[in-house]
Amino acid sequence: MTKNPLPYAEPSVPDNLPEHTLSVVVPMYNEAENVEPLLERIHLALSTYPWPWEVVLVDDGSSDATPAELTRCAKQYGAHVRVVALVRNFKQTAAMQAGLDAARGSVIATMDGDLQNDPIDIPRMVGRLLNEDLDLVAGWRKNRQDGLLLRKIPSRIANRLIARLTGVTLRDYGCSLKIFRGSAIKSVRLYGEMHRFIPAWLATVTTPRRIAQEVVTHHPRVFGESKYGISRTFRVVLDLVFVYFFMRYRTRPGHFFGGIGIALGSVGGLILAYLASLKLFLGESIGTRPLLFGGFFLVIAGIQMVTSGVLAELLARVYFESGISKPYLAHPLPVLGDKEGWAQADEDAA
Repeated sequence: MTKNPLPYAEPSVPDNLPEHTLSVVVPMYNEAENVEPLLERIHLALSTYPWPWEVVLVDDGSSDATPAELTRCAKQYGAHVRVVALVRNFKQTAAMQAGLDAARGSVIATMDGDLQNDPIDIPRMVGRLLNEDLDLVAGWRKNRQDGLLLRKIPSRIANRLIARLTGVTLRDYGCSLKIFRGSAIKSVRLYGEMHRFIPAWLATVTTPRRIAQEVVTHHPRVFGESKYGISRTFRVVLDLVFVYFFMRYRTRPGHFFGGIGIALGSVGGLILAYLASLKLFLGESIGTRPLLFGGFFLVIAGIQMVTSGVLAELLARVYFESGISKPYLAHPLPVLGDKEGWAQADEDAA
């Protein structure tokens, strides 16, 4: 048995918590030592929870003992601990989507499986979500326990850049501890590496006024190794461009690509018109001028931007939003009835 490194905290549930069901979704990859302490902490945090709840653990194709630990602990705790096993490593966003698809709760909490997020914060955040009629309460790691140079500084820069471009102002986009209204998050499909921009994606189906943030506990990592490196910064920049496009031009992509295409085509057209006038009125030779090739390629680039760019982006979005295809492949889960597989405070969940 792995000793739980998290300090003991008395579980607390807000008064007058409206009726609901809660799903806690946790993607995990090579976190064998964290499985048992995490489940122990979740059960402590929700030991007095008055409404039905479940835990959905997603094994993202781990190569260590994580699958065996998940299976063992699920049997130990009971049917309310459900394991979604992906057939290979599809990365965090696909694992998160798999967990959201499997979640049955009207309220869904997401968190990391590295013990740095603390589930003791979940009841308080759920209370705020329901009592203030919000769609998302995002965690803010105000006292973040990570390295300054490789983690904190890049995150601060990214948070400000994301907030400026998306219009959704949060201090900590990277915190995985978030509480969603189930109907809201299930209307958004995640793929690629878009888990970092969930608040921005959510703002495409709701208003930023229904998105709030809450200071949460953050612990230093004790077991395992971080799966992130400085290289993710470059991927964040590319993903941010993609998010900005869909937030601004999702319903009118032709305006975005068409604007760039028209600008390029206009410059190319002016160059070709200038060269044509030299040829027609002054009789100058233009066949060997580099400017002719520049103008020609600018016109072609403009046409291509208007056509292939729009088609490619629209087809990609339709492909993932159609519901026919998913960005992951998982082993099938047991079929449960509406009243099966839930834990409550008056049950011996452990």
